Amino acid sequence: MLNLRFQPSKIPHIVVVGDIIVDHYVWGVSERLSPEAPVQVVEVCEENYRLGGAGNVADNLVALGARVSVCGVVGADEAQVWLLARLAQLNIHAQGVLVDPERPTCKKSRVMISKQQVLRVDRESRHAISPALEQEILEIATALLDQADALVLSDYNKGMLSARLCQTLIALANQAHKPVLCDPKGKDYSKYSHATLITPNKREAQIATGLEINNDARLQQALEHFKQTFHITIPLITLSEQGMAFLDHGNLVKIPTIAKEVYDVSGAGDSVIAALAFCLALGFDLHQACAFANASAAVVVGKVGSAHATYAQVLEFLQRHYYQGQKILDRATLGHILHGAQPKRVVFTNGCFDLLHRGHVYYLQEAKKLGDILVVGLNSDSSVRALKGPKRPIQRQEDRAFVLAGLECVDFVVIFEEKTPLELIRALKPHILVKGGDYQGKEVVGSDLVDEVVLIDTLEGRSSSRLMQKIQGLVCKPSSKPNS
Repeated sequence: MLNLRFQPSKIPHIVVVGDIIVDHYVWGVSERLSPEAPVQVVEVCEENYRLGGAGNVADNLVALGARVSVCGVVGADEAQVWLLARLAQLNIHAQGVLVDPERPTCKKSRVMISKQQVLRVDRESRHAISPALEQEILEIATALLDQADALVLSDYNKGMLSARLCQTLIALANQAHKPVLCDPKGKDYSKYSHATLITPNKREAQIATGLEINNDARLQQALEHFKQTFHITIPLITLSEQGMAFLDHGNLVKIPTIAKEVYDVSGAGDSVIAALAFCLALGFDLHQACAFANASAAVVVGKVGSAHATYAQVLEFLQRHYYQGQKILDRATLGHILHGAQPKRVVFTNGCFDLLHRGHVYYLQEAKKLGDILVVGLNSDSSVRALKGPKRPIQRQEDRAFVLAGLECVDFVVIFEEKTPLELIRALKPHILVKGGDYQGKEVVGSDLVDEVVLIDTLEGRSSSRLMQKIQGLVCKPSSKPNS
């Protein structure tokens, strides 16, 4: 299971080398056929541009929170002007984006009607870039690799990634013990030899291996072919609506898709390799990285056009669709989920919850009714001792959190170390702060940070202190049994 923990202390630097594409979208409506030919007449409503190819990989990495440098070749045209401006806007290091006036910037224009693509027009050159440009790209990428955590080779078969360039960069990354991930194209995968990971889709894998992948045995055979023939450390094949598959110590592992709605699959492969590179650069294991990448792709295909998934969107998706039982989260991770969620009313309350009783359950159920998401801030063991003395808590924080997470009305539990939840409230930004009715007329910590403070009356005669007194009375009561 993927451990949902955000690592804010490290921002990975990832170098992307490959074919940079401008995706041009023409959005329109069509209500009639042309009198000139049996084709639709499209009335244009809107046009926009997005990064595609290696640019889309870079865009996805930025959305996840990485620092990105990109290397590629563009033309001296209008598309190049927009592309460089967009890279600058995203703070993507673009020193390695070189201009070749002899070739156009690769541009794909798509005509969209009612979220459906009806036509695509490509402007591109598939000829290999010049030896001089290749050498300059190599020198820039080599320098960038010194400070990078991972390398991505994004191959769209537009002449950018030659065998020499790929093999030189892969060797450099391997020498520096940095993962190198390749999104391959074509039949000959020898130029990706010794890469850490490759991500062909099923159709690409069939072309490269000559195998018809129609069952698990053939799927494993294709993966083993990549590993044995090209010495790929982690051969992986994306399977569209069936998820993805990879080899783990010779065993076939399949991760099923979790996409609920599919509007557009364009860019999903870019999202997958970006997510894998991000996770491997942070030190996630392969299973964690694949689960995260699978969720990232699911978010992307639920959008129209080349799109990206933010870290918060991926975490929220995993929480909703994949790991619904994982309620106990750290402050940073929960903050990312809440801030990346669709507009929802977040209710927050806090306490020690040392001995959970009916009064607690009633209070939490009433709190949940006030909004969409109920977050319980739980005082840590040290925090409880500071508030209630050295004999408390009775139960460890892990046990108290587990019991709270078992309540249907509780969506998330987060443990905090401070005496008050002020900093936790500041980080999570809830809309409603809930306290017990005994706070009437008292100052409520964090009340200035929320939209509303609600006091809920507690049930008469139900309290942890009263319950503990009763238990202590039973333990201390002298036995009436005669001495034997």
